[in-house]
Amino acid sequence: MTVADGNTTEANGSAPLAANGTYDPPTTEQPIEAGMEGVIELRRRGSRFGGLAAAVEESIASSIGKGLGNYKAAYAITKEDLSKLSNDRSRDALITILEKGIPKNIDSPKDIENPSRYKSMYENARLLVQQLKEDQEKGPFPGNSPEEHEADKRVDMAVNVLTSVLLRSSPETGIDPREVEYRREVFGTNAIAEKPLESFFQLCWEAVQDFVLIMLIILGAITVVVAVTESKPCGACWAEGTAILATVLLVVLLTAGIDYAKQFAFRRLSRSLLETNTKSVIRDGKQVIVVDDDVVVGDILSVNSHALASIPADCVLLGPAADLKMDESTLTGESDPVRKKPGDFILSGTNAVQGSGRMVVIAVGTNSVSGKIRARVYESADHEDELDDRDSNSPLFTKLDLIAKQIGIAGMVAATLAFAASCIIGLAIHGDPVSEILKYLTTAITVLAVAVPEGLPLAVTLALAFSSHRMTKDNNLVKHLNACETMGCATTICTDKTGTLTANKMTARALYTVEENIVATDPEISLGSYVKQVVPAEALDILAKIISIDTMNETVLELDHEGKIKSSAGNPTEVALLALVHDMGMDYEEIRNNTRGRSSVGALGEFLVEGKLLGFSSARKLMSWAVPTEGGGYRIYTKGAEDVLMSRCTKFVGAGGKIKDMTPEILEEFNKTSLSYSRRGMRNLGFAYADLPADFDFNASSSTIKNPDGGDAFLAETNMTAVGLIGIEDPLRPEVPPAIKKCYIAGIDVRMVTGDNPYTAASISYQAGILRDFHFKDGTTEHVATNLKDNVLMTGDEFRAKVYRTIPEEQGGTGKPEFDQQAFDKIWPHLRILARSSPDDKLTLAHGLNQSTLFADETACAKLKTEDSITIFPDRQVIAMTGDGTNDAPALKRADVGFAMGISGTQIAKDAADIILLDDNFASIVTAAKWGRNIYASLQKFLQFQLTVNISAVVTALVGAFAYQTSPLAAIQLLWVNLLMDSLASLALASEPPVDELLEKPPVNRTEHMITKRMWANMLGQASYQIIVVVVLLFAGPEILDIDPGKEVEAQGEMSVHYTLIFNTFVWMQLFNEINCRKVKGELNVFSGILNNALFCSILLVTSVLQALIVEFGGNALHVSDGLSGRYWAISLIFGFGSLPIQQIINVIFNATVNSKRKWRQKRRYDRDRALVAQNSCSHLHSE
Repeated sequence: MTVADGNTTEANGSAPLAANGTYDPPTTEQPIEAGMEGVIELRRRGSRFGGLAAAVEESIASSIGKGLGNYKAAYAITKEDLSKLSNDRSRDALITILEKGIPKNIDSPKDIENPSRYKSMYENARLLVQQLKEDQEKGPFPGNSPEEHEADKRVDMAVNVLTSVLLRSSPETGIDPREVEYRREVFGTNAIAEKPLESFFQLCWEAVQDFVLIMLIILGAITVVVAVTESKPCGACWAEGTAILATVLLVVLLTAGIDYAKQFAFRRLSRSLLETNTKSVIRDGKQVIVVDDDVVVGDILSVNSHALASIPADCVLLGPAADLKMDESTLTGESDPVRKKPGDFILSGTNAVQGSGRMVVIAVGTNSVSGKIRARVYESADHEDELDDRDSNSPLFTKLDLIAKQIGIAGMVAATLAFAASCIIGLAIHGDPVSEILKYLTTAITVLAVAVPEGLPLAVTLALAFSSHRMTKDNNLVKHLNACETMGCATTICTDKTGTLTANKMTARALYTVEENIVATDPEISLGSYVKQVVPAEALDILAKIISIDTMNETVLELDHEGKIKSSAGNPTEVALLALVHDMGMDYEEIRNNTRGRSSVGALGEFLVEGKLLGFSSARKLMSWAVPTEGGGYRIYTKGAEDVLMSRCTKFVGAGGKIKDMTPEILEEFNKTSLSYSRRGMRNLGFAYADLPADFDFNASSSTIKNPDGGDAFLAETNMTAVGLIGIEDPLRPEVPPAIKKCYIAGIDVRMVTGDNPYTAASISYQAGILRDFHFKDGTTEHVATNLKDNVLMTGDEFRAKVYRTIPEEQGGTGKPEFDQQAFDKIWPHLRILARSSPDDKLTLAHGLNQSTLFADETACAKLKTEDSITIFPDRQVIAMTGDGTNDAPALKRADVGFAMGISGTQIAKDAADIILLDDNFASIVTAAKWGRNIYASLQKFLQFQLTVNISAVVTALVGAFAYQTSPLAAIQLLWVNLLMDSLASLALASEPPVDELLEKPPVNRTEHMITKRMWANMLGQASYQIIVVVVLLFAGPEILDIDPGKEVEAQGEMSVHYTLIFNTFVWMQLFNEINCRKVKGELNVFSGILNNALFCSILLVTSVLQALIVEFGGNALHVSDGLSGRYWAISLIFGFGSLPIQQIINVIFNATVNSKRKWRQKRRYDRDRALVAQNSCSHLHSE
């Protein structure tokens, strides 16, 4: 190899590599030699040069093993080398790894045809490394200088060397799928080791830390010791203490078991979330969707800011990149996006916020930057599960904690009172031996154990875990468990249109071009078939070019062997457009690959960097791609919102394909056609192009033409030539109208927030049922968008103009637009559609609704109700918000419950959301609301059951303490009742499935107390019945039933039939009341749907059998006699069954009382509202 005149020339005649690192790619007629630049070129050209490419690939393979098929040959670099590269992220680090991976002394393998070509390939690579070193010594170069551009090109080439040679991948075709497992073995997996689950014994230890259980263990042990060491024989008196210890053990085992199962539920949820994290990689030349954990080193990752925004591993950006900007705030804390160029490092955990690009994966899992951080967090001893942390602070938990504390205090008072009464009466009055204090203390502690609601947190956890698991089957993947119960309080759903209300199955059905309006009326015939017969070839060609060039690489069609579309991937709108091109008889891939500045393959692939992408943004509602022309300038192709784009066109393609000046009449014709499409519910896209000079500045903006968000428009997207507009049909999901009807019945408002034009939005809203007759002027539903009442439909511009105001600095303001809550409160009760909106409008809507205190303004609420039939919920709004884009993330976080789309949503949106809709379907949101209300109802059922038992058990214990210095229910029996009502009942009642009737009433007020007046009536009524039964049996039972009093029998050291009867009756009253507690709204049929809950039936059956076994065979250990006769069993069951008719009596009395009060309140409220409106009207007239 010799160096002359600044150029490096290969002795064997290979293509030249200039000293400045640039490479002049040969034409398709020229042979390509084996220099390193040739390797890169061959990989980019792919199969078009298959024979020669295979020869060079064989040369590469020979340096690492025998033959191309031996993909398990050793790599020249290790995962540690790559990890250092991603940590350092400098050009010096890149140079270091290239030097290690490219051997200095090359002995050509004997089994290749051209050893000299093989050697020159590596020699050129080493020369490239040398040039990178020189750049480091001379740099940094001035920005945008020729020296900087040349240095950047060398870095781009170096990254291709890293990709092609060191990582044995290809920027165009990626890796061979057969290599995936081997790459995992060599470079590691992208999955981070999960935090180890706590062992069952650890959970047992945590459970036994409970204060009440510790006290019972101590008392149980003392009881056994005293009984065993008693001087006089007491038979099996040690059995009660042993039984107490056994019961504590059972409670600990059951609690630990449930906590152990809960761990698995959280683990299952975490894994389900990971399965929604998918990326697009290139393998074997095809776009493949894989989950993040399956990404391996060497994968070529396709990233864009729309659907594939988050980065799952450390990467290096390949050239060229299309205006790629990354949000690195998660790692650096800096909120400003960072523009990336080829050769820059892209770290895991960051997100693309603009543009697109391809990158090669260099470090995965714990070798990546964010993977190291995650691993350290998991290893931390004080690390708690994120899912648990966030949920424990929810309003529901706070409310229940307060209830638990109140019950606990009451229980402490009752226990203290029982112990004091027993001691005073027993020791002071009756002269009982001091040793009886142990018995008194045991009873008091047991009363406390019964009173303290240990089962309440368990019931909450079970209800949330059970619901979240079942919700997954209903296409709601719950990330944060508190979102389940919050959704039960939802008063407003702000929903997207596309893909949520509609099916997201888009088809082009109408086209307006060359002054021809073509509508495909026959669903069996494609629009492309009509178009081919009507539109001139020149116009078809330009339309096909715009569509093919101005769509993302990730949007692809897969054809079968007959050339028909078999499947598709990518943006659904772009899929519909590419399908139209296909139906018109054209090949979008061929158009792309033959367009300089757009092609990424073959000889033209070297010029991809010359193309300029202005990626789609919701602020502009447009997307453009400029490509170089033969004359030296650019042609920019643009698609986007038809009303935005057409207003910027000064010319149009007219009849016969002739270019004509845009006149007001023609523009009006475009607008009329667009309106007609919109009234059919179509999404409309405009298409245009413009020719620009070679020195055009693509960053230049117009000071006179504005984007929809008010910002300056790109100058490149002005003065364009309109080609036409296309109407895309996206049918309404058939399940949406019934779901929206359920929302209105349930008191939940539905608002559409969409980027579509007002006419399309209004048409879909009317079909879906969001718009109802009273939203229209005079009740007339014709001309949907133009006949609505004020503020029912607004565009983003109108919305922002009304809810933001600018106060000059001289008047005490900031001089910047500020949110006006009062103005917002005048709009939101009427607002049903926000069209042409931006993600910022979503955020404003969520913020305004959340902060609104309109409900406290009685005059305004009364006026809305009487004049507009609008009822304002009597508390703050609880907002559910849907979103799918990266820019929707702030609004999803701001809403009370954020729903991200599982199919079309970006990873950033999913990360910000509380619930992921696996089917992107609005009906699933309504299902989530039903589950949320069911959680609340389940906890109310459990509370009603537990507090009824608490009241009756504590009162019974107190009566026994005052009358006999001991409870008729022994400590071990109270513990069984505690186990029955806490653990088993929480399982039974928390697993009740939701019923449609839950959506027939308004949402639950979040500040409302969980225990309603009806629940108090139920609890006090049932507790009174139970206490009366127990007291009658306790004091009058011996005489009525002719049995020995329990107090006297037990004084002789025997077990009492009398007390056993009381215990059995008490438990059966709880079991029958458990059936009552399935209903908390006064329903007459308490058995309704009972067979739909197999777990409830099973637990009820098991507890019934256990109770029978305890009574018949429990003996001294469980403080019962040797069974009960049939007569006493009948008495127990009759009194137990009596809980059912008693509940009906309670319902009748309560309903009669409530109905009487309701009528009086309704009349009073009506008179008050009329008076307030009249007073307000008089005040207004007076002021005028």
